[in-house]
Formats: sequence, structure tokens, C-alpha cells
Amino acid sequence: KAVEINALWYNALRLMEGWLAGEGRADDAQSLAASAERVRQSFNRRFWYEAGGYLYDVVDGEQGDDAACRPNQLLSISLRHPVLDRDRWERVLEVARERLLTPLGLRSLAPGHPDYKPMYDGDLRSRDAAYHQGTVWAWLIGPFVDAWLKAYPEDRLGARRFLEGFVPHLNEACVGSISEIFDAESPFTPRGCIAQAWSVAEVLRLWAKTR
Repeated sequence: KAVEINALWYNALRLMEGWLAGEGRADDAQSLAASAERVRQSFNRRFWYEAGGYLYDVVDGEQGDDAACRPNQLLSISLRHPVLDRDRWERVLEVARERLLTPLGLRSLAPGHPDYKPMYDGDLRSRDAAYHQGTVWAWLIGPFVDAWLKAYPEDRLGARRFLEGFVPHLNEACVGSISEIFDAESPFTPRGCIAQAWSVAEVLRLWAKTR
């Protein structure tokens, strides 16, 4: 059971609840509300990793519960209907800021994990092995900043600072655009597609959101 899938499922249930209520289908909306509440309670009971102050990436997997620190957990805060209990938001964000955040997006896996890869290079097999094991994804700045503004709604200036690293990057790789991925360690060399739509879209969206 993956953390982001459960966060998306809860969000979908709450959205459907609202749409049904808007259509006057109160009984159906109430049924979905009850299901969503069960999901919320179960999620907070099973996914919270108290020792780390963040969320398990996977629970009940083939190897048991996976405590790898990944950015997927941010969807539990950033979506319209956050499933994570409010009193845990700051702890998750602090872990993400300290261990995952870079000037150009978020690492796909925190340093210190046995599978962590600091660089995306080498042959195809080597690159594929690093793709989700530390490599920085630019678009992940989106859910991070969304979650940050959920927890700190008045801190638009602070949220804007998380985007500043993209400005000098506009003169690298494809001039005027944003790369798909970056190495997980300084100097965060751009890799992959040199002009990635979802990277550009998220940075533009956040730039407007933090004005």
C-alpha cells in the first residue's frame, strides 16, 4: 500500500462527496463521507512513522513497512483534501526540507538510504537504477510548496524562496526552460529531458501562486 495512492484515494472520496452533495444526493454523499473518514483514521494509524517523524512510503509490502524517506508523502498534505492529521504537517515538512529539498526540486529518496544514488549518469542500466533513488525531480517542488502554504498560509515570501534556484538554471541546458531531473548532490547537474513540460508547468504555477 503506497502512501501517495492512499492520499489520492482519500482526496478522490472527498471530492466525490462534495460533488454528490452539490447534486442533492445527500445519502450517497454521506456514504462517501463515512468511507473517507475510515480511510483517514486508518491512514494516520498505519502510515505514521513516529521514529522518523514522517510517513512510511509503503505499508504491508512484501518486505513489510518501508520507512524510506521519499517525497511521495507530501501528497498527504498538498492535495485539496489532506489526509494527514493537521498536527503532523510541520514535522513532515521539516523532514522534507532537511532531507529532500534542493534548489531545483526534491530528491526522490533521502541520502543515507542504502539505495541512494547521488548522480544520474553512466549506461542505461545505471541511469535507470538512479531514476527514483535520489535523483532530483523538478516538478516535485509543486507538492512541497503547496504543502508548505497549507501549513504556513501567510509565508508566501518564504515559499517563493524555494523557487529561486530555478532562475539561474534558465541559462543552463535548454536556455529559457527547465530540465526534467538533476543530480541529487551539488552542483545538481541537469539531466534527462532538457525542456520538461511538467517541470516548467509546476514552477510557473507556483511563481504565480506566491506573488
